[in-house]
Amino acid sequence: MNGRHEQLTIPPNRTLLEMVREALQLTGAKEGCGHGECGACMVILDGRTVNSCLVLAAELEGASVVTIEGLKQGNELHPVQKAFIEHSGMQCGFCTSGQVLAAKALLEENPNPTADEIRDGMAGSFCRCTGYTKIFDSVAAAAELLRAHQGERP
Repeated sequence: MNGRHEQLTIPPNRTLLEMVREALQLTGAKEGCGHGECGACMVILDGRTVNSCLVLAAELEGASVVTIEGLKQGNELHPVQKAFIEHSGMQCGFCTSGQVLAAKALLEENPNPTADEIRDGMAGSFCRCTGYTKIFDSVAAAAELLRAHQGERP
């Protein structure tokens, strides 16, 4: 979990979301719908975004899981987190961790997405507060930050 090996005893009916929130006290992922439709509980499991409310914790042996708490390095926020702050990509914050993780996964797969590709890539993360424009702007800004960090021209 977030680069650390965790060994937990979890009841077989517990979800990854319950494990993360209850057993590990990592509360960034939220239960929005409980049916895998909203993305508020999104985490990165073995390099792919998943809705943690749909994954049983018992399935995780040997898996790599990254939550929003695992993105920053020391006190330094991840460029996607910085872009969301700088470009107001959140309102109440309930869906923000899922949005940020979805953006991170999108930008790892496609470091230079078009506006349409950003919209498509963020489709599984719903926000009830914004009109999505600032979220999409934040993802585009994050792409520029990441490219600049890697020495590429934006």
